[in-house]
Amino acid sequence: MVQKNNKPPAAAKIAAPAAPKRRGRPRAYEPEVALAKALDLFRRDGFAATSLDDLSAATGMNRPSLYGAFGDKRQLYIKSYQRYRDDARAAMADIFRSDAPLRERLKRIYAIALDIYTGGESPRGCFTVMTAASEAVSDPAIRAMVLEGFVELDKAFAICFRLAKERGELPGGADPTVLAHLASATIHTIAIRARARVPRKELEAIVQGAIDVMCGAK
Repeated sequence: MVQKNNKPPAAAKIAAPAAPKRRGRPRAYEPEVALAKALDLFRRDGFAATSLDDLSAATGMNRPSLYGAFGDKRQLYIKSYQRYRDDARAAMADIFRSDAPLRERLKRIYAIALDIYTGGESPRGCFTVMTAASEAVSDPAIRAMVLEGFVELDKAFAICFRLAKERGELPGGADPTVLAHLASATIHTIAIRARARVPRKELEAIVQGAIDVMCGAK
């Protein structure tokens, strides 16, 4: 006698729906990190000596990705320079705005400048003085940025000297504008000498001498 199998047929297994495929490749870089790497390269080698292959290797991005994120090489250079200026401005803004005695403020400003110029694996100097000033000769946009930076620095120093004069820290005949130009010139010379690998102690001696002249040696 054949027994009937009363068990219902096994339910067919339903496959789970496949996850939708993502279109394109996910972005494998951080724009700010890539920009910082490009900045370091431009600051070290300048615009002309830095190739797209160099930038690609430094940032880990191929050429199409570089173009898509930053534009062409010139646009990337300008964005790198702007990033440098923004970082330097942020590092010094609080000191320029403080009401500390003039000599103390100048010491702190130049100490930060030396940190910027001599930091890293090798002294890099100032982006403005070492590379942007050269590009400014033939590029109006970069020239405008360089001149704007010079004027901004001169004005910031002039405010410091004007306040010091009002508080009696400087003689009545002191000219804040002239002193501001001298202060800016000191910034530029230590940047150039830092790039030439002049030891920091020698740069600090130059700074101290300049501060003595600007404040009046005491």
